[in-house]
Amino acid sequence: MELETRGIPSVGVATTEFVEAAAAQAKSLAYDPALIFIPHPVQDRTDDELRQIADDAFEDIVGKLVAG
Repeated sequence: MELETRGIPSVGVATTEFVEAAAAQAKSLAYDPALIFIPHPVQDRTDDELRQIADDAFEDIVGKLVAG
């Protein structure tokens, strides 16, 4: 939120485990952040799996950055 108020586009990335928590936080802050949710969990993923997740999310993240 702070970056956005400074005019710096940003996108939050979290795992699907945090969809509800992100919605609750956004509501409590009266803020509608750009968010992307990736598969949960990430901590036990291999480097190749993480690269694939990043590749899969890349277009959505860029799209949200340039749409703002």
